Amino acid sequence: MTDPSNSAVNLAKDIAFRLRVLDEYLTEATPRHASEILSEVLDIENGLLTGVTHLVETGSRFAQSQAHRGMLPPEVWLAMGRAANELHSVGTDLDEHTATIKQLGTPPAAVSTTPPNPVASAMVVRRSR
Repeated sequence: MTDPSNSAVNLAKDIAFRLRVLDEYLTEATPRHASEILSEVLDIENGLLTGVTHLVETGSRFAQSQAHRGMLPPEVWLAMGRAANELHSVGTDLDEHTATIKQLGTPPAAVSTTPPNPVASAMVVRRSR
């Protein structure tokens, strides 16, 4: 029978590996593809950053219970809590920019073949001699 804890450790290693692969994709991606990747990463509901934040929050609760039992120093629990708070704050800050990043991934509007109507500009200055 497989040890379930070993399965979870392998899952964590696999996720870390896949993140490195995703990073490689991102470095070589076109702007449109990169914006699609980042939109998924930064999705406030189901994105990668949200998932990592929740994982660190869960780790903080684990560290808290272990600190109360005397198995971990309280500083570990506090550091995990700070990390979870910082990740949450970063996610909140980035959320307001996610739509802008996502726009890069949408194809541009069809280009019109008719020239636009001329519009008066305040910068036009005419002199008479």
